Amino acid sequence: MRVLFCPKSFTGTLTAVQAAEAMAAGWRRGAPHDDLTLAPLSAGDSGFLHVLEEAVGGVSVAVTVSDPLGRDVPAAVLLVDEGPARTAYIESAQAAGLHLLNADERRPLLTSSYGVGQLIDAALAEGAHRIVVALGGSATNDGGAGLLAALLAARSAGTGGSPVAGMVPALSRGGGGLAEVTAADLAGLPELAQRLRGVELVIATEETLPLLGLQGTSATHAPRKGADPMQAQELELRLGRFTDIVGKTMPPPLDLLTGLPRRLEREPGAGAGGGMGYALMLLGGQRASAVDVVLRAWDFEALVARHDLVITGEGCFDWASLRDSVAAGAARAAATLGRPAVVLAGQLQVGRREAMSTGLAGAYAVAERPADVAATMADPVGTLSARAQRLARTWSPPPRRGSG
Repeated sequence: MRVLFCPKSFTGTLTAVQAAEAMAAGWRRGAPHDDLTLAPLSAGDSGFLHVLEEAVGGVSVAVTVSDPLGRDVPAAVLLVDEGPARTAYIESAQAAGLHLLNADERRPLLTSSYGVGQLIDAALAEGAHRIVVALGGSATNDGGAGLLAALLAARSAGTGGSPVAGMVPALSRGGGGLAEVTAADLAGLPELAQRLRGVELVIATEETLPLLGLQGTSATHAPRKGADPMQAQELELRLGRFTDIVGKTMPPPLDLLTGLPRRLEREPGAGAGGGMGYALMLLGGQRASAVDVVLRAWDFEALVARHDLVITGEGCFDWASLRDSVAAGAARAAATLGRPAVVLAGQLQVGRREAMSTGLAGAYAVAERPADVAATMADPVGTLSARAQRLARTWSPPPRRGSG
């Protein structure tokens, strides 16, 4: 049997590559007669760049950017040339990721997306014609104001360096700083958007939330980034004020069908990455599924066609996983070609019937009981590998003697 392993990261414990390797190691013990292929996937969160590099190769350019609190951190831009066109892939979590902060540093009124703007500027400096920005796992809730600040500074001064301490513009001060933003801070925004018209900006995210409202980024995501209910309301108000100032500085684009102005803050995905989706839309960016970006990079359907079974996985397979997720995307591709796909997750929070609604043929957990969770977290590689070994005995019985 030919088996394809294509998990995403098990958040907080294993990267997608580590998860695929652990699964494959266990499977080899349970079914040594099988041929195995590893194709780790991503939904645009931490590890996105590593997964893309596994899929398409390219050249990784190292850069130093600001983290959410303005400290220098190492990051990279992945460059892939296809004929005369150059695509740059950016993982925003490298500059604005929640994993970069300690628990007591998670303060979305202060955290800034400035470093993501520096990454985009680095991609532009490398001559990228297409820039794909993955927006998963952010620690920010600034509407992408910091991102815009970095690009505005780079375009005017020829540098994407960090703001000098004590001279940080309001755009770079996180969600709290939006209370002080003026039209003068955004005066260069129309010119910046014009300069980027020749560059295709792709907003790679599974999030379809708008910027504002009860389903917006402050209401739904700010709490997990450290905001209490009062701070989430404050962030909502400041983002609303920010969009008003943007509207006075830069005319909104027109809807091609109706001819009416588009309310970008209401667009699906505008709230992704704490509102970085909105900032990128101001510059002409278009949203795309991060999972689909990765699947296309792998030429996933052709890959599935060469295998008999697809094994995907993630840390927790829950109700959100039934919609836009790595597991759902892998299942759809497998079902199109008549191949069975199963998910092996750290934990399952949905039933078999719900899991099968995505096209999966099976769903299995490493931690099958609540009491197993501690052991799973203590040894994620060993427990995942052991569960994959058991799964192999279920799905890949040994060949009959004398067959072949």
